[in-house]
Amino acid sequence: MRKILQTLRNPLQDQRALRAQTRRFAVENLAMNLFLYLSVVLIWGTTWIAIYAQQSAGISAVTVAVFWRFLLASLVMLFLLKLIKRLHRLTLQDHLFCVLQGCCVFGFNFVCFYYASGYISSGLESVIFSMAVMYNAINSWIFFRQRPSARLIPAIVLGMAGIVALFWHDLRSTQASAGLMWGIGLSALGTLGFSFGNMISQRHQRLQRDVLTTNSYGMLYGALIMALVSLLQGVSLQPTWNTQWFGALIYLAIVGSVMGFGAYFTLVGRIGASRAAYTTVLFPLVALALSTRYEGYEWHASAIPGLVMILLGNIVMFARWPASRRRIII
Repeated sequence: MRKILQTLRNPLQDQRALRAQTRRFAVENLAMNLFLYLSVVLIWGTTWIAIYAQQSAGISAVTVAVFWRFLLASLVMLFLLKLIKRLHRLTLQDHLFCVLQGCCVFGFNFVCFYYASGYISSGLESVIFSMAVMYNAINSWIFFRQRPSARLIPAIVLGMAGIVALFWHDLRSTQASAGLMWGIGLSALGTLGFSFGNMISQRHQRLQRDVLTTNSYGMLYGALIMALVSLLQGVSLQPTWNTQWFGALIYLAIVGSVMGFGAYFTLVGRIGASRAAYTTVLFPLVALALSTRYEGYEWHASAIPGLVMILLGNIVMFARWPASRRRIII
């Protein structure tokens, strides 16, 4: 009789242990996703100011600034991966896709962003970059037949409406000029290139390619392409020799590129390009906080509703709503 009762208890205990293990795994997975999400928001929310600081401090061409940024980032990444024996071998086709990724997300898109910083403010540039969430949703559907989730559309509407409300005063006070149109167009084009790079990264991770390895080679190829473009234009690759330019370069290369892109593309592999791109909606908040602290930004009446809508968009996108379920009592 005791053996029969023990036999009946064991499956029940195994089931409880499995449920506990599943819950623990879900909590750890959620914590890692949240850490990556917030890391990307904080890192990339500050790089716009660093780009502006570098451009205002030096006389080097834009392609030269992008070249040095990703050359330094790629060499650091390749050295560290080789040191810890995490540098994986890639096929010729993988390398060709890394070249394409370098053009899209580690090269020409940043040329667009750097040039745009000469026409519009870093805050407005980060607002336009927030369109990456829409680009990624559309491109994921085109390239991978991934239908947008039911949450994505209302989250995008809330997020974009919040961004417009947040910067409404600045948008109203900005006169429509040729320079403004150039800045907006270049930022939108750079964001599209960033989205294409997301699709290539998604392709890498679907084929189980190591994200750090593909990122490192992508940065290296992007830097080499920028060097080639500079030389074809007759531009010297010599950097600007001053503290502000080099300080911005180190920050953009190590923090913005090595850490930022590593965290972002890892997040893409974990939660998908559409949801990962929603980090871009929070970039303007970080830029606004820094501007309030260091540049004396003044909050206006439309900013508070905008902030609330952005936060609501994040809740709609990522909150786990309790599902009603029946309990089976044994």
